[in-house]
Amino acid sequence: MNIVNIHEAKTHLSKLVEKAAQGEPFVIAKAGKPMVKVIAIDAPTEKKKRRLGFMKGKISVPENFDRLCEREIEEMFYGKK
Repeated sequence: MNIVNIHEAKTHLSKLVEKAAQGEPFVIAKAGKPMVKVIAIDAPTEKKKRRLGFMKGKISVPENFDRLCEREIEEMFYGKK
């Protein structure tokens, strides 16, 4: 990725913006420290890859999962019978 300092960015802003719009983002730095990243508005965002199935076989769901703590929950809503 292209890194430019503020002075260079001001001098060549129209060219840099045109390149960014075509898919070439750049970073503006101040005294060598990156400050902002310029990208096209419609540029695709980076998504983290999901690791499906990485816990397979390590956890289990009990058969009565949908009824766990049923009595306690009813008591919270309706009081003790």
